[in-house]
Amino acid sequence: MEGLLSGACARLPAALLLLLLISHLRLSSGACPCEDPALCNPISGARDFEVFIFDIGGQAWKFYDWSHITTVAIFGKYDPELMCYAHSRGARVVLKGDISVKSIVDPAVRAAWIKQKVDLAKRQHLDGINIDIEQEVAKSSPEYYALTDLVKETTEAFHREIPGSQVTFDVAWSPDCIDKRCYNYTGIAESCDFVFVMSYDEQSQVWSECIARANAPYNHTIMEYEKYIHMGINPKKIVMGVPWYGYDYTCLGLIKAHVCSIAKVPFRGAPCSDAAGRQRPYKVIMDLVNSSISGILWDEEQEAPYLEYKDEHGVFHQVWFDNPRSISLKAAYVKKLGLRGIGMWNADCLNYSGGSLAQEQTAAMWAALIPK
Repeated sequence: MEGLLSGACARLPAALLLLLLISHLRLSSGACPCEDPALCNPISGARDFEVFIFDIGGQAWKFYDWSHITTVAIFGKYDPELMCYAHSRGARVVLKGDISVKSIVDPAVRAAWIKQKVDLAKRQHLDGINIDIEQEVAKSSPEYYALTDLVKETTEAFHREIPGSQVTFDVAWSPDCIDKRCYNYTGIAESCDFVFVMSYDEQSQVWSECIARANAPYNHTIMEYEKYIHMGINPKKIVMGVPWYGYDYTCLGLIKAHVCSIAKVPFRGAPCSDAAGRQRPYKVIMDLVNSSISGILWDEEQEAPYLEYKDEHGVFHQVWFDNPRSISLKAAYVKKLGLRGIGMWNADCLNYSGGSLAQEQTAAMWAALIPK
């Protein structure tokens, strides 16, 4: 391999080879990749309203509505161009953090992980970290306490090493040991800058009838925020997460009352789950509207949209999702409750292709995040 590389390099013009070498050294050493070196400085200060988004890679970020974005969590490949542009718009860019909860019982493992993340953030000129740990943890177990310690120690290290940096933690849509994640939610919220509540996949454990339901029913969603606040978590330390995707369920039976029976797919003890369906980004769901047998329907009880279609094999499907109407309801609740802000999983679920209908649909989804 070394010989092949040497041969290839030998055929490159000397000036180009030097440019590539300098570029590599700049990135690996942490040199600023932005045209304006000031854009490599960490973003400091807080906005009145947080709009927290997740980017999963690619170039879609060039078409985001940057007018309100405050934080971009990088869950794809690091893109220095994205970092430079986000900083030019006053938005933070943060790392993703994940580690085995069993390993962090050892303080030395926690310390090494934290150092590695801080060093990486410094090299890439990032503004903090979003800790996304979604593993089973038993209440009062060694992992229960170690996870809280990890968040506290990570926050202290980032704040010390990168002034103005931000440390956040993704929590389940409910504090009631959802998916066996029995975390110390109050301790975690106290230890970091704020928590991002993942108010989606709310059918991960279904204990009642196995039928298709909304990904994030309105009343079901807001009830859990009241639980978090009742636990003692300051509303200003809570950001509501909404889904920009839905679930496509194959119906074993579909009756006129729009009840779609689904396969029994157990999950962590529950007999049914949304694993019976397939996740679909909003842009794909919108493409299904014209060929659907129903158009977009609205469920008054769950306050959520859905549609029905028949596939090429003649099998009925029911698709539940969120749209500007359902998201606007949740954004209004964010304002009413005085939460820190709102965000979504994920920003790449929309159609940024440029067609007039796609532009209209995409603009409406971004606008729905901002409470009126």
